[in-house]
This record gives sequence, C-alpha cells and structure tokens, in this order.
Amino acid sequence: MKFIPTAIPDLYEIEPRVFGDHRGYFFESYSDEAFAKNGIQVEFKQDNESFSNAGVVRGLHFQRPPMAQGKLVRVQRGSLLDVAVDLRKGSPTYGKHHKVILSGENKKMLWIPAGFAHGFATLEDQTIFLYKCTNTYSPEDEGSLYWNDEDLGIDWGINDPQLSAKDTEGPSFKDFETPFSYEG
Repeated sequence: MKFIPTAIPDLYEIEPRVFGDHRGYFFESYSDEAFAKNGIQVEFKQDNESFSNAGVVRGLHFQRPPMAQGKLVRVQRGSLLDVAVDLRKGSPTYGKHHKVILSGENKKMLWIPAGFAHGFATLEDQTIFLYKCTNTYSPEDEGSLYWNDEDLGIDWGINDPQLSAKDTEGPSFKDFETPFSYEG
C-alpha cells in the first residue's frame, strides 16, 4: 500500500497494490501493519456499506466525542467524489477540505481520522461505497454541516443533487462550534 499525504495533516490517500491477470484481480484493502508503519494506530469496530445512484450527495457528517470515528473509505463499484473537511480546532487546515475521486476502477482509498466531516457525491448509478469505522454509530452523537456551505467552498461538481432531509438542514460552518481539537 502506498500512503500519500494530502495537504491536510493526518489525512491520507491510499493506493493499494493491485495484482491482476486473466482471472481478475486481488488487493489488500486494509493492513494493520501498513497503517502502523505510517503512524496510524487504529482499531476498527464497524464496517458499513451504502448504495447510491448518480447525483446523490451524502454529508457532511461526523460523530462527536466520545463516539468520534476515523474512517477508511473506498468504492467497490461505480465512482464518487469523496470530501473530508478538517474540523479540528487549532489545526493549520481548520475548515479546509480535501476531495478525491474514488472508484471501483482506481481502487483508491481515503483515510479520514476522527475530527473531520465527511461526505460524497456519487458520479455513477449503482455505486457501492464501503467504509471501516473506528467507533460504532451513535445517533445521539451524530453531527453534520450544511453540505453546500459557501464558507467551505466545496465544488461538488453536480447541480440539483438528491439529498436527505437531514442534509438540507445542517448548520453553517460559521455557526459551528467544533468539539474536536488538533493534536499536532
């Protein structure tokens, strides 16, 4: 696995080594040893899967401490624009975002530590999104930001997305009081 640091501290794009031949392909989607070698010590507690058609935006979601989650995300089939926003007070990139195309074809992954809001916009029908989480889901600790907040300046690349009611009501970034701090 190749860990590629982004401009945001602690956030990594990950490119697995894919072995393919006439039968298909094989790759490691997670290795405790590889993560540890790159300074990431985590224990995953929950795996999730979502299915969406093109034009769906999900996010920007996070969980507050003590139930905050780190996530290792990837796409099994289809493609999407994945977005992570740094919510860690004191971080040099607080309020900044990183986005990357994840697809079943490129097999890239994104490591998103706790302290980030996360969302995605699906680019193809029948997109299957997988994510490993370092904590279990807790509805009472769930939080969100308005998906299209102008202060965040995220270009989602789609017009008139399909959204849940929850995602149309998230607070703006300027009114947000972060529960996260940067450990630097």
